[in-house]
Amino acid sequence: APPSMEARAAEVSSFDRERLRSAMRLAGLDRPGPPIRVLLAPEDSNAAQNAPPWVAGYAVGEAGVIVLFPARAPSYPDRSLETLRPHEVAHVLIDRAAGGRPVPRWFHEGVALAAGRAWNIEDRFRFAFQRLRGKPVALAELDAWFREDTSKVHRAYAVAGAFVHELLSEHGPSVTGEVLEGIGRGLSFEDAFRRATGESLAVAEARFLEKFSGYSRWLPFLTSSVVLWMAVTALALVAIWRRRRRDAELHRRWEEEEEWLAPRGAEPGRGTEGDDEGGWVN
Repeated sequence: APPSMEARAAEVSSFDRERLRSAMRLAGLDRPGPPIRVLLAPEDSNAAQNAPPWVAGYAVGEAGVIVLFPARAPSYPDRSLETLRPHEVAHVLIDRAAGGRPVPRWFHEGVALAAGRAWNIEDRFRFAFQRLRGKPVALAELDAWFREDTSKVHRAYAVAGAFVHELLSEHGPSVTGEVLEGIGRGLSFEDAFRRATGESLAVAEARFLEKFSGYSRWLPFLTSSVVLWMAVTALALVAIWRRRRRDAELHRRWEEEEEWLAPRGAEPGRGTEGDDEGGWVN
């Protein structure tokens, strides 16, 4: 890191080793391999200017290098430098687990998301919103979406993260590592997926995409904790608005009463001659 980013460099050097172990487990590795070099780049650097504005960091797996843009860290999907670090480290570990062989971008990003942080309310909301947009997107299309504009990229993250989250929920935390192990042994992604899960990618994807159709598209969204909290928040805002309106009406009435009670020529609150309290006596 340049001298101007010494504080951020110190923050990165205090990497949470437990997060590293979590990324290793998801990649199916017992050992992380050679050291990973971390570069911090300010916004005026060539690396930052040559990267799309939505990119908060990237990894070069074969070189064992990750580049982080701290100024961009507070953005979806990584919201902080603390979660961005293990996300990018996971990309390097995924490439190592796969032996440098090709891994679909959506799977790469879905596993890296799981390594960086837990599935949260924002992810659920974005995925639910994607459901409501209409036609479901196939996993094979997501790789192209990661090269589109910011909106498409965020939607791709939401769907990829949702699929991997469900995959881990159904088959356990070792399933992604088993897929990568199969790829490392020379299997295609589809064959490695079938070997790890016991079903074809097409079947798993069809079941996943089924949640986009009919009532299943709406019901999970309407019954989700996101909608519940939105409803609670809306009710709270309405209550606050009504309370302020009542308070304003009450103050208006007080002012009218003071004007009615005040003798001519006197100012409310100033008192009159002979008023020892210096205020109005009711």
